[in-house]
Amino acid sequence: MSFAYPKSNISNLLIGEEMKVLDVGAGSGAYTLAVAELAKNGKVYAVDVQKELLAKIKAEGAKRHLHNIEGIWADIEKPHATKLADKIIDVGIVSNILFQVEHKEGLAKEVSRLIRPRGKLMVIDWSDSFGGLGPQAKDVFNANRTKGLFETVGFKSVKEFDAGDHHYGIIFERT
Repeated sequence: MSFAYPKSNISNLLIGEEMKVLDVGAGSGAYTLAVAELAKNGKVYAVDVQKELLAKIKAEGAKRHLHNIEGIWADIEKPHATKLADKIIDVGIVSNILFQVEHKEGLAKEVSRLIRPRGKLMVIDWSDSFGGLGPQAKDVFNANRTKGLFETVGFKSVKEFDAGDHHYGIIFERT
């Protein structure tokens, strides 16, 4: 059973060939790899706290002849953890991690620091707990709370979309 649809979801972002994209909590790399195919002459920064996942993403990218992926081992909840310069990112992706992040405000502030004015951010997360798959009900961070979180750090919500089974999707623009 599929729960989220990376290729369909990123179609909401209009990724250009030369864009710089940030995938926060890259995990398996589904979004990183899908975006890397579109931003052929750009750069995709895959950020995760697990080094082995970043190595797998990089290896899979190489197999697909995608040489625009850079893995960053960092805790995105901490200021300047990525060591990237301010306002260099055109598009950010935060997918399926809010329910497990302890310091959500830290994550939101770091993402805000990195995304340029008028840049886009796509947030996807669980809308509910689904029979033991996904987060426990107490850990679900709903769409309204997500809007509030990112609006307090300089984003405005511009679009909501169906992000897959048991998920919500929101596109924000950096003000």
